[in-house]
Amino acid sequence: MNKSWLAIVLLLISARAMSQGGHFLNDDPHAPVNGAMNIAVSSMNAEEGNTYFAEAERNERKGELDEAVTLFGKAAFEYNSARQFVRYGSALMRLSNVHLQMSHYTEAEQVVLNVALKTYSKIGSKAGQMESYNQLGRIYLAASKYTQSMWFYTQQGILAKQLGSNTSYIESVLGIAHVKIKKKEYVMASRDLNRAELLARAANNGQFKIQIKDARALIAAETSGKKQS
Repeated sequence: MNKSWLAIVLLLISARAMSQGGHFLNDDPHAPVNGAMNIAVSSMNAEEGNTYFAEAERNERKGELDEAVTLFGKAAFEYNSARQFVRYGSALMRLSNVHLQMSHYTEAEQVVLNVALKTYSKIGSKAGQMESYNQLGRIYLAASKYTQSMWFYTQQGILAKQLGSNTSYIESVLGIAHVKIKKKEYVMASRDLNRAELLARAANNGQFKIQIKDARALIAAETSGKKQS
């Protein structure tokens, strides 16, 4: 079994333990005997998770992606054991993203669909679900599964509107534009880019300028090549 699948197996086991053991520490207020021990062990798990997470980030920056996969998986396992579910979700998303960088689309998808998204749903994190939708949109786009990509980017946009997140909504619009570019629907993609640009200006958000510029350049190159042929 390679490291990629080993990390996913560990996460699936930890996710199953989470569903069986409940969401929070000390669910039973009448059982204080092991409370101090549980808290101490959980604190140790969280610290180990932090160590693994930091090491994973260093490996990712150095391009040592196989090691990063293993370490993000270990970090996620420790965070789940410590019931640190926000950190758990962050580790899962980073793990999925490293798989995406390695073009391991199935692994990247499984981490989000089978673990991260379910975790965020259980703890009621709408922001986490929104991030998961964006990640799935990116994964399916890279894997040339355009219908699935469009659906998840759309779900991200719906949730972004509900939460009032302008940045995430613009991300969803840009994601949909990229799907349309891949499908050679250039006119509709250009409309989405114009819409994203207007939304970014209204929100005084300049972080999408380069993405929009690059997407327009891609459309120009594609349509120019089509005319010449």
